[in-house]
Amino acid sequence: MSSEELARKMQRGLDAEQRDPKPGSPEQTEPPPPEKPSTASVNGDASSELTEKLNRRLDIHDGTAKPKQMKVFNPYTEFKEFSRKQIKDMEKMFKRFDSGKDGFIDLMELKLMMEKLGAPQTHLGLKDMIKEVDEDYDGKLSYREFLLIFRRAAAGELQEESGLMALARLSEIDVSTEGVLGARDFFEAKVQALSVRSKFEAEIREEQEEKKRMELERKQRRAAFKELQSTFCS
Repeated sequence: MSSEELARKMQRGLDAEQRDPKPGSPEQTEPPPPEKPSTASVNGDASSELTEKLNRRLDIHDGTAKPKQMKVFNPYTEFKEFSRKQIKDMEKMFKRFDSGKDGFIDLMELKLMMEKLGAPQTHLGLKDMIKEVDEDYDGKLSYREFLLIFRRAAAGELQEESGLMALARLSEIDVSTEGVLGARDFFEAKVQALSVRSKFEAEIREEQEEKKRMELERKQRRAAFKELQSTFCS
């Protein structure tokens, strides 16, 4: 074997050892030093929620914020102070003025609503109305936020001269017959009236059931008499 060929074999062996170290060698047994967490990463985790909120408020101010997806809610369980009929009436009204059919009442749709109700508002007044119940800061009213108007009106939490109070009154109260009573008195009276009506309807149903039972007994007695009559006549 020539010296050049021997040198090439030795070089190949060295190269193979470097690529595949033997078991127990320092390259295999010594673990790499652990990486230290960076201060920026720790601080980023601690302030991520605050940063997100601040960024959203800036987007809202610039008019580039995207509306957040509202969780599905059940108005009958969340707004228990209202009857099913009241909630259905509010839903019909909401859908009537949601001309875009997107599940929201925006500024222009609210403007049209207040004009239809006979209480037109300025542009600033409309924005203030939305802002008062706009929980997700998207600049428009969802169905849930629309119901919040009537909840706050019933609880006496709205100012007498506010646009939201005008909306609640004019959509639920005929001022010409109800006068200038507060929304709280109106809703309390309406709940009481519904309770009386429910009791009255229950009494009517009970009377109807009693009439049905009496009619059934009369038919049974007549059938029994005819059967007994046919027995004697046969």
